Amino acid sequence: MNQQSISRTGGQVLIEALKINAVDRIFCIPGESFLAALDALYDKPEIALTICRNEGGASYMAEAYGKLTGRPGICLVTRGPGATNASCGLHVAMQDSTPMILLIGQIARKDLDREAFQEIDYRRMFGQVAKWVAQIDDASRIPEYLNRAFATATSGRPGPVVLALPEDMLTDITDAADANPWQPVTIYPATADIKKVIKILLKSKKPMIIVGGSGWSEATRLGLQEFAEKLAIPVVNSFRCQDYFDNEHPNYVGDLGLGVNPVLSQRIRDADTLLVIGARLGEMTTSGFQLIDIPNPGQTMIHVHAGAEELGHIYQPDLAINASSSAFIDALKDWSLSTLHSEAEGLPLRLDRQAFEDWSASIHVKGPLQFSEIIKTVQTSTGDDTIVANGAGNNTSWLHRFYRFREYKTQLAPTSGTMGYGVPAAIAAKLIYPHRTVVAFAGDGDFMMNGQELATAMQYGANIIIIVVNNGIYATIRLHQERDYPGRVIGTDMVNPDFCALARAYGAHAELVTSTGEFKPAFKRAISANSPALIEIKMDPDILSPTATVESLRNRSQK
Repeated sequence: MNQQSISRTGGQVLIEALKINAVDRIFCIPGESFLAALDALYDKPEIALTICRNEGGASYMAEAYGKLTGRPGICLVTRGPGATNASCGLHVAMQDSTPMILLIGQIARKDLDREAFQEIDYRRMFGQVAKWVAQIDDASRIPEYLNRAFATATSGRPGPVVLALPEDMLTDITDAADANPWQPVTIYPATADIKKVIKILLKSKKPMIIVGGSGWSEATRLGLQEFAEKLAIPVVNSFRCQDYFDNEHPNYVGDLGLGVNPVLSQRIRDADTLLVIGARLGEMTTSGFQLIDIPNPGQTMIHVHAGAEELGHIYQPDLAINASSSAFIDALKDWSLSTLHSEAEGLPLRLDRQAFEDWSASIHVKGPLQFSEIIKTVQTSTGDDTIVANGAGNNTSWLHRFYRFREYKTQLAPTSGTMGYGVPAAIAAKLIYPHRTVVAFAGDGDFMMNGQELATAMQYGANIIIIVVNNGIYATIRLHQERDYPGRVIGTDMVNPDFCALARAYGAHAELVTSTGEFKPAFKRAISANSPALIEIKMDPDILSPTATVESLRNRSQK
């Protein structure tokens, strides 16, 4: 269907193209380089404009939007420093395979290549952290470029796209017609490949399924759950994809990533078949590429991925299937499960499940505050649809180990391991799903990266709960330091503000917790506060992770 041609500015064509492609929210830091686009947004109240406090926070919010919805999150920032700040969100979107579009106001075309004020060549700058980087120099081609951006961000292995928008191009007048909305493409597996998968799994005695990547849904999760249950196959998730399978289901046996259960690691090594659905099998998932042999795995490997370039990229699978996770699991469901009978026995699965139960049970550490119990309290005090966000830091190893995710897209966490992600991601989640509980876990160092976005939460009524784990150190680096250079501490101590006072200065509800018993009533008050809330938890800096303390690492080094 041809769209009507009328004379408009480039900025108006741009915003109309976003509307046509069902964009309902833009995360932004305003800039003079795209005033024409901002002016066009004035007439489009159906597109919510979320003004953030730093481009890094805005890009994290856009990435979180893409994770939660499957549609490209839109981030709009200014040139130069604005674009460089936003690069952290691009990196997350690239490594997490998240659809995202970063729109950057650019200098006027007449001043290009003069090192004009805040000039950057974004093709060169972002070439490695985006699927496609382009600059729109002709306003009449905006609809073409926008539709290609949506198609590229969502096709194959999803990821980020960058479009630079020269400020004079946005004020040009054009008669360009609007394009029809982009159409998502699903990659389906061949019937012959599905037959091979079934044949391999039915003959396997010790199979394992590893899930991850993007392009999943609650229906996809339930379909895999039914299939795994019928064939008695244990399921694990790749790094920070714990919500892809109900953690309370008897076929779920754990996660691969930070602080992985040693029993699970050995179980992966002992498996005779690995069915990998959607996961790239990156460094964190494979324990530094040590868990599975490169290039020829010791197990029969079936690798299913939407990006053809990922198949055989590191590991040479016995069967490579270029398909989206949802289409692959739909194809598995088409088989009559009642006729299938695997050679795998139920006992190994029960042992794997018991190993997970033992590993994720609460542990006791010295001191008045038991962090594993606090995480269990968050779990039992909220619904299964609660969204939990986090950034980087050793505190996340506690969260991944002791929290059990029940529904799809309840975990927001960057596989790139970036700091400062949790708070802005939680804000985006609350704006998208205002009636769901959203909790962000952040270490003290992590919170200080983007804690100022609490002002954004206040402005838009995004009533998230932030749990700040304050131990006064960069604990992840301290752990590596104490392990590799024991007793030679440098560069990992921090002097923190009074986090509760800081939160109150923003207008948020705040609580200080120094012992386990104080947390539950504090958390209950935070839930009912009717405003953003922050709970500061004081942690002993000696406790670095669920399995390591400063004292234990120093004692180990002296042996």
